[in-house]
Amino acid sequence: MSEYPRIPSFKTAESFRLHLKNDLNLDLDLDDRILSAAENSPLAEKCNCYGFEIGNRWCILPMEGWDCLPDGSPSELTRRRWLNFATSGAKLLFGCEACAVTHTGKSNTRQMMLTKDNVGNFKKLYNDMVTAHAAKFGTADDLFIGLQLTHSGRFSHPNDDAKLESVTAYAHPLLDEKFHCSKDNVVSDAEVERIIGCFVESARLAKEAGFKFVDVKMAHGYLGHEFLSAFDRPGKFGGDFENRTRFFREIVERIQTEVPGIAVAFRLSLFDCLPFEPGPGHVGIPMERNGIGVGNYRYAFAGDGTGLGYDLTETVKLLEMAQSYGIELLCTTACSPYYNPHFQRPAYYPVSDGYLPPEEPVIGAARQLQAVKELKTRFAGSKLRFITSGCTCLQEYFVPVMQKFIREGNADFAGYGRLVLSYPDIPADTLAGKELDIRRICRTFGDCTTAPRHGLVSGCYPLDCFYKNHQSCARLQECKAELRKRFAKIK
Repeated sequence: MSEYPRIPSFKTAESFRLHLKNDLNLDLDLDDRILSAAENSPLAEKCNCYGFEIGNRWCILPMEGWDCLPDGSPSELTRRRWLNFATSGAKLLFGCEACAVTHTGKSNTRQMMLTKDNVGNFKKLYNDMVTAHAAKFGTADDLFIGLQLTHSGRFSHPNDDAKLESVTAYAHPLLDEKFHCSKDNVVSDAEVERIIGCFVESARLAKEAGFKFVDVKMAHGYLGHEFLSAFDRPGKFGGDFENRTRFFREIVERIQTEVPGIAVAFRLSLFDCLPFEPGPGHVGIPMERNGIGVGNYRYAFAGDGTGLGYDLTETVKLLEMAQSYGIELLCTTACSPYYNPHFQRPAYYPVSDGYLPPEEPVIGAARQLQAVKELKTRFAGSKLRFITSGCTCLQEYFVPVMQKFIREGNADFAGYGRLVLSYPDIPADTLAGKELDIRRICRTFGDCTTAPRHGLVSGCYPLDCFYKNHQSCARLQECKAELRKRFAKIK
């Protein structure tokens, strides 16, 4: 546990505002209170995208449960989560969760995978979501649901949750050491072409199941994202910007040509940074080896060369490219949960394979929002819509920050991920003018990640009674006890 001030210690919006400004020197502000739809909340406004009118500015980010059936179909646990998404009050469900496009690209043995044999199961769940949403809110005509398509690349565990079977874009001098890979794991051009075809086939099946769009995942160190930094890869999928974006371009071009009628969106790590590792006191420090480290790091897409900052020049080029293909929806994120989580999903508590945050978590949230703001300004007046992420650590002040951020035109949708597991219906509650239910706010304990790191299903074990009583809970408590021993001497 880190020793940074806890969010509940700030009793008013003004006290939190002063902390952000005076103590942390952050350019991040918030409204004094949460507004309802009747009070013209910015989060209640409609938004047009791909010619579709989305009913409000709330967006649920893709949230995996590590709980699908062996054939990749949704299980009852999956169904429970997705129906929570559908009845949350959010009108944009961005991808629901990561769906592997091929067996070798599954991050775990229970990852979702859409096939011609199970597409009917997805179609039924999709229709049930639409029905549940309409039953609660009167209509689902303004509900926009997509499916995220991915290949887990370096983080693939297709056959055994304990056995990493990496598929990498290139040999990385630090990540190969950290995740026990080598040049033998680098994917061939021929296999890349096959994987591109699998994205296209998955998009076809997603359309058949009823999804309005597919999200091509280019984030978090997975295969698509890794190609963006494949500076050292020879051949047509590495080297210059044109080649490093070829994987993405070919997927988009082929989906649009071969699967007309389904929109294409994407989730992008706007920038990347050095991998981190536990240092003294188990606090995260940059991983540095053989002269590669802080001040000399060239393996980050949109990095500034230091390994710790960003330069959005190539991000802008990629977004301009996306626009040229008619892409209108971008889900923003940064870095990777596997090697620098304090950048990507800032938290006050470390997960079992993580480290204590080297900075106050709200700094990480503000960093991501600043990058989004810069890009939104650059693309002002365009059709490109920006979704925020990485802000669950703001806790009580998440909604007030999002209200102001969207009102000021810095983004188009407020995306929430981990928070959906503990408090899915926060959009419905706040837009209806209900008091925020403090008891259900995610405190970033990390159980939803620690559980799957130990082969268990994901869920909010601390706050969701369903998971408190789930058979996995006892084993999770054992894992957490081991974690507490590891951190026992850290004050």
